[in-house]
Amino acid sequence: MKKLLYVAVGLLSMASLASCVSKNNDETFTPTLDKEMRCDIKVVGDYSNFEALEAEFDLFNEYYPNVRLTYQKVDNYNNSLGTVLESNDKPNIFCSSPSMMGNEKYSNIISHMEDLSDPALKFNFDCLRSGLINKDGSGKVYMVPIFSRTYGMLVNNDLFKKENINVPEKWSDLLSACTSFASKSYNPIMGYTKDKKPSSGLMNVIAYPQFVAELAKNPDALAKANNLDPSAGEYMRNSLTLVKNLVDGGAINVSKCDEIGDNYEKVLLRFFEGDVPMMVCNGDTVSGAKKREAKSEAYQANPFNYSFYPIPVTDKGGYFIDSPSLEFSVNKDCENLDMTNEFMRFLLRTKELQNMASLKGLIPSTKSTSFDAVYAPFGKVPSDRTISPEVIGVKDQLATQIRLAAYKVGKGELSIDEAVKQYGSLE
Repeated sequence: MKKLLYVAVGLLSMASLASCVSKNNDETFTPTLDKEMRCDIKVVGDYSNFEALEAEFDLFNEYYPNVRLTYQKVDNYNNSLGTVLESNDKPNIFCSSPSMMGNEKYSNIISHMEDLSDPALKFNFDCLRSGLINKDGSGKVYMVPIFSRTYGMLVNNDLFKKENINVPEKWSDLLSACTSFASKSYNPIMGYTKDKKPSSGLMNVIAYPQFVAELAKNPDALAKANNLDPSAGEYMRNSLTLVKNLVDGGAINVSKCDEIGDNYEKVLLRFFEGDVPMMVCNGDTVSGAKKREAKSEAYQANPFNYSFYPIPVTDKGGYFIDSPSLEFSVNKDCENLDMTNEFMRFLLRTKELQNMASLKGLIPSTKSTSFDAVYAPFGKVPSDRTISPEVIGVKDQLATQIRLAAYKVGKGELSIDEAVKQYGSLE
């Protein structure tokens, strides 16, 4: 009887848990306002086009047919946004970034942000990966993640298969694969190396994850790195050594990489020529891959299967650096605030966020992550190798220093020792 009782209690507990999960997921949207309401909702950002969001406008109109939703690109976005928020034609929702928080330059923008963690709004944060949710010191949330980005390498799976080489899963595998491809006259690893500015540059994409992983294990080191303490430069050494070893070992031909004209379209078009085993970039670049297939005559003539993999910078594998690629904030001073929040409540659900990510070609911000085939390898990265820089407190100035150091070491402008000593003053 006791065993039967325990089983019954267990089943009831499971049923209760399932009910809670179902409730928290809130996959069924139930309108709470007058369905005949007429109003305008305006979203602004720096994307040239946003078909993924406009598809959600159409779906929302099935509930509220008289609400007109529009998206508008704002030029020179970060510098213009404050003025836009103060204008007569105020947006309801605007794209935001964690780098705005705590930065005096953006204090005017922050002052317009609604506290999205207010329980009265009934937003479903449970569907989001907690590592992507940026909270201030008092636990308030002023922006919510829509997409995620990471760092890795586009891999030509068919080329690996053709040359009978395994896609590398750890550092020693990567070195072995590069040696094998180089012996067959390929440039094993390519990427954008023409200037030091983009975070999607080849050297930064290799070095940044390892640097962040080391700092994540040492809060004191992270604090020093954020404060640009020169002594924190020593924590870059392993990351910079990775870059130098790949360049010196012939895995990366910098002069060939310099021929790639820009860090987005031309990186993709070069990859689609079909003779690049591994193209290093970030997820924002990968998001444009599908559209660039049609622009590549080489790819159209000889299409191939490709995926985006973590770069295996250690003998345990690579890292999933899970950072927001796009966030939304609500302008608390806008007109039609109730309907604006209703649209946000509609959007912040697993189904809608995954639909948008699929259309945009980015990783969704949801806990239940349905990775597109291209991103599938990141779905296999264990939680102990998944790092959210915004959660551990990585600041922009830190990211700038490792980017510049990796670039200068990779280009031969500085030795590793010189770059380490110059931490905090690299420019």
